[in-house]
Amino acid sequence: MGTKEQKRWTADVSRLLRVGEDFILSGVDPSGSPGYEGAKADAVADLERVAGELEEYQDRLYAASQAETTHAAVLLVLQAMDGAGKSGIIRHVVGAVDPQGIQISAFKKPTEEELEHDFLWRIKKRIPEPGVIGVFDRSHYEDVLVGKVREFATPKEIERRYDAINDFEKKLVESGTRIVKVMLHISYEEQRDRLMKRLDRPDKHWKYNPGDTEERKLWPHYMSAFQTVFDRTSTDAAPWYVVPANHKWYARLAVQGLLLEALEDIDPRWPAADYDVAEEKRKLAAT
Repeated sequence: MGTKEQKRWTADVSRLLRVGEDFILSGVDPSGSPGYEGAKADAVADLERVAGELEEYQDRLYAASQAETTHAAVLLVLQAMDGAGKSGIIRHVVGAVDPQGIQISAFKKPTEEELEHDFLWRIKKRIPEPGVIGVFDRSHYEDVLVGKVREFATPKEIERRYDAINDFEKKLVESGTRIVKVMLHISYEEQRDRLMKRLDRPDKHWKYNPGDTEERKLWPHYMSAFQTVFDRTSTDAAPWYVVPANHKWYARLAVQGLLLEALEDIDPRWPAADYDVAEEKRKLAAT
């Protein structure tokens, strides 16, 4: 059962949250819950219930890849400002399926070796194999977000990167990988509250970066950079989805729905046995 069959959704999540031609980021309410008619308690229950469906589809995808009846994979790209809930998505949504079929890659500040290559060099090394759901916790988009805002690259190089990204993603999709690109959208005020909570809890101090205060001063520049990313790289092959994330329960449910829709569209099937099942039962019973 997919999202369109869930009574509390008014439409497919992908249709509700997809970035279209006239999309304006500033017009999205970070506290909204587009298309979902339930409350937090309903969302928590739905998240747990649908987790079983997501797990079965992932199992089928992995099994089909092992039997070489499919070369499909799924790549979930998570981009957001700090504190938007990427780790929660990974823990509560992706973490609900069999870990053998999951590959998580967190892209931090490039190393010296990585800086010696094109920005996509380290990304291509982490592309998920057939049968796998890959997750990019931040991604190649850092190079046209932070790279642009912090002026780590020239305007000409940033422009080149947009085209390089589109070409890279188009080829990846043509090879069988379904790309789900998600921006978790929180408000300026919500980020402050979440960062403050990290400072209030000693067990969360490790997650706080003193540099976050300086980054917050650049908030309008980051929002502008995100808007350009959507304008330039939300394509038919790999569209963007903007998920309001002030309510963690909605963000998790929406991303789960996007993943489920991608897997439903792939529709992986359990591979048929290439041996005589009845004969194997007879031989096994005789042992």
